[in-house]
Amino acid sequence: MKAEPPGGTVRERVLARDDIENLTGQTPRHLLDCDLEEADLSGLDLAGWTFERCSLRQANLSGAQLEATVWRSCRGPFASFIGSDLSEASFSSTDLNNTMFKGANCDSARFVQCKLTGADLTDVRGADIDLQETLLINAKIPGYSFRKATLKRIDFSQADLRKCDFRMAVFDECSLREANVDGARFLGADLRGCDLGGLRLEDANLFRGATISREQAGQLLSELGINVR
Repeated sequence: MKAEPPGGTVRERVLARDDIENLTGQTPRHLLDCDLEEADLSGLDLAGWTFERCSLRQANLSGAQLEATVWRSCRGPFASFIGSDLSEASFSSTDLNNTMFKGANCDSARFVQCKLTGADLTDVRGADIDLQETLLINAKIPGYSFRKATLKRIDFSQADLRKCDFRMAVFDECSLREANVDGARFLGADLRGCDLGGLRLEDANLFRGATISREQAGQLLSELGINVR
């Protein structure tokens, strides 16, 4: 196969590992409407590349160098980013359901209007991950620090948030409904913009020092079996 010239946009192609290796060089590439399903891209240096409307279902990007990559409107369910470097990467309107990010470096990465339902972000490294309008339903992200973060329209419903640090975080139109918050810290957090449905009696003490609305307080007391009159 003839290699593409350095730089420029690659459109509407089915690409395997050999094809991607032929495209690597000093200039980052822009892949548009390309099919990378089940491709083995593990360990490759793709820093600065742009992926737009690409299909990456079950693609393997474990250990890849993906710093400052841009992902727009891609579909990557069940893809693996285990141990990859995603520092300063930007994901927007991208389907990342059931993806694996275990041990990845996500320092200053950005996720806007993404789907991370069922994703595994255990032991994700890096600070200042920017999450906005993103679904993390049933996701695993135990022990991560969201301290002082502003979380906008994040759905953590049924997520594994054990030992997460939410101290002084602000929740804006978010949900913690039925999330596992064992050992999490919420001191100084503003939870007035958060759905706290499904809170268990043993969880109530975790929210000591946090701010909730009177309406939320009444809802929580009712769910805990306490009559409010």
